[in-house]
Amino acid sequence: MFITLFAVLLVLWLLGFFAFHVAGGLIHLLLIIAVISLVIHFFRGRSAA
Repeated sequence: MFITLFAVLLVLWLLGFFAFHVAGGLIHLLLIIAVISLVIHFFRGRSAA
């Protein structure tokens, strides 16, 4: 689940970064959330699924 969340947030960040350039702070917030979700996934491991 966290890998999917990471992938979706990363794609949204890339789209926002390259396409819109309007809400720069919010776009980078998406990247931070995506990285945090990836780190949580690796710390919990696959047993939590």
